Amino acid sequence: MRHSSYYTDAFTDLLFNALLGFTLLFFISILFMNPIARLGNATLKAEFIISVIWPEHRRDDIDVWVEDPNGEIVSYLRKDAGWLHLDRDDQGVVNDTILIDGREVVHPINQELVTLRGVVGGEYVVNLYNYANRSGAPVPVTVRIEKVNPSLQTVFVDQVVLERENQELTVVRFTLAGDGSMVRMNRLPKVLTPYALDAS
Repeated sequence: MRHSSYYTDAFTDLLFNALLGFTLLFFISILFMNPIARLGNATLKAEFIISVIWPEHRRDDIDVWVEDPNGEIVSYLRKDAGWLHLDRDDQGVVNDTILIDGREVVHPINQELVTLRGVVGGEYVVNLYNYANRSGAPVPVTVRIEKVNPSLQTVFVDQVVLERENQELTVVRFTLAGDGSMVRMNRLPKVLTPYALDAS
């Protein structure tokens, strides 16, 4: 009985091994590209961030209302207005609970955020409205305005107290130049809500 034998030279072996190596490198590079994960990336542009914070575990619902120089107003009624965007409408402890893997997780922070995604020169008005004073007690609220570009810088911070339900309060009116620099600031009251019963 004769066995057939195949003759291969060293060059063919080298060529075959090189081809296997390139194929392996190709598949590894495909794994590292991971195009599906990139779909979730989002670049959000913001020039200013206005944050409104009141004590944790309070059931009170405080709303922020912001008007831009064009008269566009952002609030829980309209979350996008011009370059303004309300990122979260916090309702106190009412919406602090979420379900994760079938169990409730409580995140007790009370905070509303408004971002200015671009700069329009002119005056901006920042108001607070005591929508639901469920605790029946005065609510201390901290308002902070931060300029994002070119580096994070706090340009305004103040704490005010909302005494009662349906109270609207102008916290600050600030004027921006076209380049985003803050040129003026005052506290002259201005009503932004359509239903304020007790503006002060």
